[in-house]
Amino acid sequence: MTRNLDRLLRPRNITVIGGGAWCRAVVEQCQRMGFAGGIWPVHPKAETVGGLPAFSSLDALPEPPDACFVGVNRDATVALVGQLSQMGAGGAVCFASGFLEAQAEDAEGADLQASLLQASGEMPILGPNCYGFVNYLDGALLWPDQHGGQRCDGGVAVITQSSNIAINLTMQTRGLPLAYVVTAGNQAQCGIADIGLSLLDDPRVTALGLHIEGFGDLRGFEALSARARALGKPIVAIKVGRSDQARAATVSHTASLAGEDAGAAALLRRLGIARVPDLPTFLETLKLLHVAGPLPQGTIATISCSGGEASLAADTAVPMAIDFPPLNPRQKSDLRAALGPRVALANPLDYHTYIWRDVPAMTRCFAAMSDPGIAITILIVDFPRADRCDPKDWDCVIAACIAAQQETGGQYGMAATLPELMPEAVATQLLAAGVVPFSGLTEALAACAASVMPFTAADPVLCPEPCANPRLVSEAHAKGALAAFGLRVPRSARASGLNDLSQAARIVGFPQVLKGEGIAHKTEAGAVCLNLHDEAATLAAANDMPATEFLIEEMITGALAELLVGIVRDPAHGYLLTIAAGGVLTEILNDSVSLLLPARPGEIDAALDRLKIAPLLNGYRGKPPCDRAAILRAVMAVQDYALAHTAGLQEIEINPLICTQHDAIAADALLRRDA
Repeated sequence: MTRNLDRLLRPRNITVIGGGAWCRAVVEQCQRMGFAGGIWPVHPKAETVGGLPAFSSLDALPEPPDACFVGVNRDATVALVGQLSQMGAGGAVCFASGFLEAQAEDAEGADLQASLLQASGEMPILGPNCYGFVNYLDGALLWPDQHGGQRCDGGVAVITQSSNIAINLTMQTRGLPLAYVVTAGNQAQCGIADIGLSLLDDPRVTALGLHIEGFGDLRGFEALSARARALGKPIVAIKVGRSDQARAATVSHTASLAGEDAGAAALLRRLGIARVPDLPTFLETLKLLHVAGPLPQGTIATISCSGGEASLAADTAVPMAIDFPPLNPRQKSDLRAALGPRVALANPLDYHTYIWRDVPAMTRCFAAMSDPGIAITILIVDFPRADRCDPKDWDCVIAACIAAQQETGGQYGMAATLPELMPEAVATQLLAAGVVPFSGLTEALAACAASVMPFTAADPVLCPEPCANPRLVSEAHAKGALAAFGLRVPRSARASGLNDLSQAARIVGFPQVLKGEGIAHKTEAGAVCLNLHDEAATLAAANDMPATEFLIEEMITGALAELLVGIVRDPAHGYLLTIAAGGVLTEILNDSVSLLLPARPGEIDAALDRLKIAPLLNGYRGKPPCDRAAILRAVMAVQDYALAHTAGLQEIEINPLICTQHDAIAADALLRRDA
């Protein structure tokens, strides 16, 4: 259920309950921010809190409060939240810790959080175990510590589960205007998605940044994504948890490839939310989105007066989804007219210093580089430190950059190679003119790549069903179940013991493959033998296998590529479909793409093209291409089975899916589900 957080986040009055240092800090910060509404401290004994007269109880307040900071111990917090809810208060920040986050050390924590939820009723609460929020637009805050932000008329909103990270983000000196900083704490009631919906609806908010530890409400994030697209307000996120460790309960290669992070990555990609790896890139991406919005494509131009910086820009962009389009005839002509014959023309451009301090000439040069095929033109400029040097000689480049943007209507940015060489005063000046001031070249290019946000319409994510006691299904039964949904499998026969092998071998025909049943990773266990050409070879292979039940299959020939197709139940994100380079070298190749169910055929086709082995699928070095339609049918068959049997399903894996010129056949299948 989505709650209305408007009164809490945009209050007319603020109530602070408690008299400790944290509560005094909230009162003093509200006064310092110039909050225009009422500030009502509540304390049963103190006459004043933070220099303001205190009310003896909540009942003594002049009206039901809008936003309440509850700065008392956890037991008292539950009782006070219940009273606030009964009064019709707008919402509360629960500062106290010792709730669900402490359950490993304190058995009462989970019960207290349940009691807090019951007490809150319909009233929104943030936390518990959180600092609250700062609304820099209205000067309203429930925040018990220092912060580094200032009032503004518009800017980006940031939500994080970590109060300490929130504090640090407010201390940035990058010129980024912060409209809101909100902490979610335990997300006992209002999660990141709920808070985000409220912030996006404020017309003064330009973009939304999320620091996510866990998603929780998948439907809430889908609603948040849809609302952001409808309003044209992009979202960028840091999602922690890029561990390579596979889930402990899985047995498939798929889980090893997916690890703990693939589901989160697939969800963010599906929602059209840009993902960045670190806080500096997070802030620079938000800055770009605040000024320019998402870039239409990852094409950029850079201009510097140093060949070293031009080379650095080109090399830094190599691992990113960034292109430096070659100069077209118009650009070359205009640049030559501005720079003369002594400058080599290229993108990235080293324009030397022949025209330095000549603002009209610099303007002509910078304007010449702009082009409809370039999403953003970035000047690389490092400003000298003002405490030891005189930065006035750099005023010319600021003036020329702003003039070029006004003349061309193109989007410009200015990036310092080192973050500390973009002064906050310069960043503020550039922002006011619509030029993006980037603190750090690497962060600038990463922000440009992240801001290209293609979105493909997708169905709602399939939420995970319960799976209590999954067990391995025999390969023969697994293939039979999947074949019923259209998966191509080899001709086969089963044998119980060595006595049945001869007849089964003759039924299948030669050459054939012998497999020991009941073993997940047959190759590692010595339970698979390929290319057996006669009955004697099959019997000899069976004698050496650690199995008593066998599966004999026809040997598939003509392989052009091998794929892995797997589905794993991800408790946090749904069902994860992984497509990867298959065979015995799957983990070594580590070449995979993951999607969430349900995936559309177009998404699957695009995922195949993102694999490193895509050239093998498309025909490589004179070899014919694989049957792409057959591959898509195979993947869709595995997905269709999963969609029809979600209850109790833990994982499916086809490895390898042998891809030939005219077919795609599942040579091996693993299925684990509740019995």
